Amino acid sequence: MINFKKVGLTALTGSLVAFSANAVEWGVSGGMELTLTDTGGTQGYEVTGNQFGANSALTFTASGDVGFGTVSATRALLDSAGTAGGISTSHQSLDMGDLGTFSFDNKGGGLVGLSANDDLLPTAYEESWTGAGSGDGIAGVGSTNVIGYKNTFSGLSVSAGYANGNGSAATPESASSGAGAHGSTVDVYVSMTAVDGFTVGAGVSQNDSPKSGGTGGTTSEWVSHAVYSTGPVSVGLRMGSTNSGTVDTASTDIIGYSIAFNVNENFAVSYAIQEVESELVNATAAVTEKVNAISAAYTVGAASVRFHRAEAKNAAFVTSADDEHMELGVVLAF
Repeated sequence: MINFKKVGLTALTGSLVAFSANAVEWGVSGGMELTLTDTGGTQGYEVTGNQFGANSALTFTASGDVGFGTVSATRALLDSAGTAGGISTSHQSLDMGDLGTFSFDNKGGGLVGLSANDDLLPTAYEESWTGAGSGDGIAGVGSTNVIGYKNTFSGLSVSAGYANGNGSAATPESASSGAGAHGSTVDVYVSMTAVDGFTVGAGVSQNDSPKSGGTGGTTSEWVSHAVYSTGPVSVGLRMGSTNSGTVDTASTDIIGYSIAFNVNENFAVSYAIQEVESELVNATAAVTEKVNAISAAYTVGAASVRFHRAEAKNAAFVTSADDEHMELGVVLAF
């Protein structure tokens, strides 16, 4: 982290000239990552191009006291494919102490609700489903134009989010009708440390935005975690479910568990399993996707070497389809 000296803002122009501003603390941090990626399986998942890749990121932060709380803003620039050096993360928050923290997530923050707590299983590097299979199975409120709130009440932590219009930017009625831009998503996640080293949490999400063409019902989700840590060992259990509320669309049930071990202060390893069952719909039989993954990380100062390998059976709920993913990366932070 590079901390710049405080900058006093003494004048604002235009309609804001009547307001005064306090000193703001600015900072910038960054990092670069070099990766080797390999994929395989029976459904055309194999890598056919260059297996080496690299990206770098710069994160700018600013915070300042506004009298009734502390305002913080974060902007991140990422040069990996798909962002072309653009802003990958943009969010701001207002910390009001005992009254909690309010936030607005423009893009990519995943600050609150199920989006911030979709998979809390202990891991040395990546989640089990990274790169293989159909993902974690939980969407939550997302990270696009989300109003958030976090606070702790007598040991109970609450994280909640709300997005209307499915998080979409405002558009004319003619452009948004039937495109899933109506309705809203709300979700909340609560957690607590039951005893020393043992944390439990659960959350629910509901999205009543209509699907394409204006059809479809309310999508509901829930996820729960139980994580216990003692000494160098952490174990966890994750359970969840989704129900789209749409006729002839399969609901899913999720269960996952992992164990992570800190060999020493620099080296950690973990093993995880996730099973997601796509339930029976009409003549389509239920299919269970199973992912096994191992991760490891070795860190010295601001440098780390990280490894992840995952294998999925019945990938994407296709019977007998296999998916494999391997990633080896070197990260340098500054």
